[in-house]
Amino acid sequence: MVKNNPEAKFTLEYKSVTVFAPINAAFQKYPKPIDESQFYLTLYHMGSLAKTTDQLATMTHINTELEGHPPLWITTKSDPNGNELYVNNAKILQDLSNIKAKNNGKEQVVHKIDEVLVPTTSPRTLASGLAKPNALDFLSQFETLDINPYRVRNFRQRVQQLQKQDVFRNMGTHTFFIPIDEGILHSDLIDNKTIDGHLIPKKVLFTAPTHRDIAFETTANGDNLKVYITFFQEPNDKTEAVYIKSETRVGDARHSPGVVISEIVKPNIPVENGVIHLIQKPLMVVDTTVNQFLQEKGEGPLSRFVEAIADTGDLGKDFLRTIERARTITLFAPSNAAWNRGTIKSVLGSPERMQEILYLHLVVDERLTKDQIMKNNKRQVYQAPTMNAGKNLYFNVATSGDDSVLTVEGGGVNATVIQANIAATNGIIHIIDRVLGVPYTTVYDKLQQDPMLNETFHLGSFGDFNAQLNNTKKKFTFFVPRDKAWADARLIQPSTVKKLFMRELGYYAQQILQRHLVESEVPYTMERLVKLTTNKTNSATRVPRKEVELQSLRSTLRISVEERQNHTYVIHWKGNRIPVFRPNVECTNGIIHVIDAPFLQEDDIRVIRDSGVGIFLSSNLLMVLLVKWLFL
Repeated sequence: MVKNNPEAKFTLEYKSVTVFAPINAAFQKYPKPIDESQFYLTLYHMGSLAKTTDQLATMTHINTELEGHPPLWITTKSDPNGNELYVNNAKILQDLSNIKAKNNGKEQVVHKIDEVLVPTTSPRTLASGLAKPNALDFLSQFETLDINPYRVRNFRQRVQQLQKQDVFRNMGTHTFFIPIDEGILHSDLIDNKTIDGHLIPKKVLFTAPTHRDIAFETTANGDNLKVYITFFQEPNDKTEAVYIKSETRVGDARHSPGVVISEIVKPNIPVENGVIHLIQKPLMVVDTTVNQFLQEKGEGPLSRFVEAIADTGDLGKDFLRTIERARTITLFAPSNAAWNRGTIKSVLGSPERMQEILYLHLVVDERLTKDQIMKNNKRQVYQAPTMNAGKNLYFNVATSGDDSVLTVEGGGVNATVIQANIAATNGIIHIIDRVLGVPYTTVYDKLQQDPMLNETFHLGSFGDFNAQLNNTKKKFTFFVPRDKAWADARLIQPSTVKKLFMRELGYYAQQILQRHLVESEVPYTMERLVKLTTNKTNSATRVPRKEVELQSLRSTLRISVEERQNHTYVIHWKGNRIPVFRPNVECTNGIIHVIDAPFLQEDDIRVIRDSGVGIFLSSNLLMVLLVKWLFL
């Protein structure tokens, strides 16, 4: 490049410069061969005056030797292993940089970089005097620039109609987002505040040095409107596209709260007053249905989810029709990475099983934002019915300072919401990190990880009870009292529960938990238990008339199960009615039923006092000792 450019050779001969030299691998990534028509590229890699990396780290930009002296933007990216330094979107390879020399008394320094630097100019713009375009110049004269195949006429026309040119003309250090023509379906929805929401002021954010998942304020922010922009990536099998999301946290009459996601289709276009990113569709504008969002782009953040729906054939088409016809929906959509987990492959070939899984992710007739779910979850664990009949989703919120993490469980799988509140005209989409309904944990792992089952897991740790729950060669049905069940039991049977949770008396905890655990060739679902305990003559009312005997690890467990009209269940045990809070939590080695009371009676643990020393014995053990004493 330098050899073929007389001006570059002259500059190196007589001027003090900083040379940003792309390594050979950078040219291999460059989309087209470098030829004489791109002579302007060389001088764009030369900054006026010689600057070491330490000096560059204190600067926001350095002017170049290209005609008009357009700036190169300098960014320092904090990193645990040491700060990284970028020029535009190119990383300065600091271990290979700071090569100093003098030529004709002029100090010079070379830094090696990993990308070719590309100015927002061309021979045509240089000939017309547009050597250093700002964002408004770019928008006004994009036809003369090399941004094929994209056009931005629609957005430019809206800026002109609303007289918002100053937003793009203002000098300073800004980041601009400009939607391409193909993504603008309803230009009338782009108003003054929407245009303001496409600018991050006082920050020049190129994609490589910008941290992901950090919210930046936009110029739309005011007393009655709060809009933030975040960069994020969702890797999949074919590409690692960079996306942005605009989140309207506080809305007004024209701008509803919610998230809009848009792909950056052409990133990192440097201009005199910052950087421009061309994006797939406008921010803050909600003009697509949930189904249209899913079908929007072949390689979007939910492309694997869309592929899974398509692979389900006609049943998948039925699922999409359900989404399209519903008045209001909330969809919990697994991310692309979620479909890479090993256990998923076992269900992809079964359309009927996949249909059950798809409908488990769908809540109809409710628009559940993250804030709404958190509000509903304050007094009790919030649950929402899904389109998979009889299956609910259960939510949990973990708060740390100002941050809150929302998790959702369905079919025994706990997933974290990684992108919340994506807005559509007919609902809300939340992107989650796992596919619901496809178990990936053992009974042991589920107890250990579920924040609602801490007390039972703690009780099982007193001896070796918990260890057996990891055995994948067995199939368990475990009736697990949730934490609230133990809290209620402490009020009803305070003495018994207190003794049960004494670690030194762990033998008795083992006995009680063994009563809750059944081992069988096929786990007992609630539906199966209802059939086993309902008389055929009275099956229409689903009222239990007989008990089923289950062989628990301790003794025979006699229960009957009643299914109520709202698809919830009640266990009848020794005169007690115990609601089932979460039925059929699937695990890789069995099923958990989360229940609202333990199988525990007052006389399960008794006290014998001898010489002032209290010894606690279960009632069954007392009987064994008594029989042995009689036969001595």
